[in-house]
Amino acid sequence: MAHLLDFEKPLADLEAKLAELRQFEADDGSVDLSGQIEALQTRVDTLRQSIYRGLTRWQRVQIARHPERPYTLDYVDALTTGFVELHGDRLFSDDRALVGGPATFKGSAYGGDDRTVMVLGHQKGRDTKQRKERRFGMPNPEGYRKAKRLMEMAAKFGKPVVTFLDTPGAYPGLEAEERGQAEAIARNLLVMARLPVPIVVVVIGEGASGGALGIGVGDRVLMLENAWYSVISPESCSSILWRSWDHKEEAARALKLTAPDLIQNGIIDEIVPEPTGGAHHDPAATFEATGQAIVRALDALLPLDSEALLDQRLAKLDALGAFREAAPAA
Repeated sequence: MAHLLDFEKPLADLEAKLAELRQFEADDGSVDLSGQIEALQTRVDTLRQSIYRGLTRWQRVQIARHPERPYTLDYVDALTTGFVELHGDRLFSDDRALVGGPATFKGSAYGGDDRTVMVLGHQKGRDTKQRKERRFGMPNPEGYRKAKRLMEMAAKFGKPVVTFLDTPGAYPGLEAEERGQAEAIARNLLVMARLPVPIVVVVIGEGASGGALGIGVGDRVLMLENAWYSVISPESCSSILWRSWDHKEEAARALKLTAPDLIQNGIIDEIVPEPTGGAHHDPAATFEATGQAIVRALDALLPLDSEALLDQRLAKLDALGAFREAAPAA
């Protein structure tokens, strides 16, 4: 693996030793190292399971940010055919940090039916040039206004919407504020709450604050096992509360931003399993599990008429959160 996370280094060291043993045995056929190889393989397997079964919240955040992790366009390529990317918000410009367009979802490959959907998602970029062009997946207001235009187009033609969330947040630049970043996100929340077609949201990596929520209001919210979804990143939370990034791990624990936390609190509807080590270790298996989860969501939503769909969506949104009433003062 080209990029190792800190907690993966002991495993990488063992795997390197295992590879050396195998290579040595192959080069010198007179030496039988099968016993040592088998014992070391057992140690590798045991350590791998120990690491990935006991991930902390901060470690899951690190996996969600892995540069080799599949991004939105990878899911689009794997799960759909005939994708036509549409550009521009018809007000200012096109935003490369948020991509979208109609496509045929290959539902038949995952136990469902093929159908036309409107796909939207954040796109970070693979190399330095792309990341600069796409601002690491942080949209400007025109990105959210483009998304709004495409969702309204989907509603006009009666097609479901599938969104993929993977952003460190909405772009915080001066020009974004000048063009109405908060208004653009808020407008999308209103539009998505009222959209008369099914909306399936998939959190595939980072789901930070309003940057994610701007395309994150859905009838079904799916979340990959090692993704995170929160009102703020651990680093930003740490810098606000402790005036330092040094407490980011503590902040991650307090935010309860992982998939198991969120399904327990009713924020998401389903956890999509990832291969051991994360989605980047076996993208094909990740796409398979994601496709199956989208099929289940669409099969549950498409039979509903618009009125029932909106009633169910409103009830879902009303049920989010919890509060405690204080006893009246004596």
